Amino acid sequence: MSIGEAFVAVNRPKPVTLGHEGAGWIEKLHATAEDKGFKKGDAVGFLYIINCCFECEGCMVHNNHCLTMQSHTQGFTFDGFFAEYALVDYHSAVILPKELDVRISSPLFCAGVTAFHCVESCELKPGQWVVIVGCGGLGQMATQYAKAMGYRVIGVDISDDVLEVCKKQGADYVFNSRANKKYVEEVRKLTEGRGADTVAVFSAADAAYRSARSLVKLGGIIMVVGLPEKGVTFDALDIATGTYKVRGDSTGIPQRMPRAIDFTAKNGIRPEIEIYHALDDVPGMIEKMKTGKTTKKMVVSLA
Repeated sequence: MSIGEAFVAVNRPKPVTLGHEGAGWIEKLHATAEDKGFKKGDAVGFLYIINCCFECEGCMVHNNHCLTMQSHTQGFTFDGFFAEYALVDYHSAVILPKELDVRISSPLFCAGVTAFHCVESCELKPGQWVVIVGCGGLGQMATQYAKAMGYRVIGVDISDDVLEVCKKQGADYVFNSRANKKYVEEVRKLTEGRGADTVAVFSAADAAYRSARSLVKLGGIIMVVGLPEKGVTFDALDIATGTYKVRGDSTGIPQRMPRAIDFTAKNGIRPEIEIYHALDDVPGMIEKMKTGKTTKKMVVSLA
């Protein structure tokens, strides 16, 4: 079992086991899952919404919108994956391609899938520009996907260490928006004065969204992925007059997942990770993440 996690404060009625990114080997199948293409010992990855029907109109948008049941999010409102054994709904599981090592694949099943969907939803053509604002775990994955799809990538972050990782993963240019006060001007110069075709915001900082308006070209796309605590505000007149378009994406529904995982395997895309080997390491991982100085996804590998 390998587990990755983004630590988020959630109001819970009772304590739950953390962990919403997981991959592992099937130990036991419930009778309802025995004829679904899985068998004991299969290496699988899985999403984290349970107690939904996976079939209604709401579930075709996102499983949190189920119209027939009260869904729960593992690791947030229901027990998650920082455990030796975890309950997984077969609807949300996919057998891992042989190219993907189950022991380090857990970050694909939120960060990876989200990043893939975000980049694919930009509907760019090879050679077009995407600015990735927030180059942490998701932004780094998005950089790899964007380069694999043939796009030109500019990474923007406030950490030189994070930007160095992003550059190694293929970003054409990177800018520290805190240290370089002229970075918007330089990005527009690189894009022939037009701005980027898409600006994908993976940061949850208000400043990241404010900068997106200056970085995107006229009629371009601002992609919403990062979730600021107080939400995001865009100018209604800008949207009405087509100054920019606003879209968003996420892990989506399980039916979209196989395409993302297949693309990941075929293109050799891998998350940058820091591996721990015991569940007792989780409190220290949380404290490290709180410092804001982590440059990689943190994974507990129990294999």
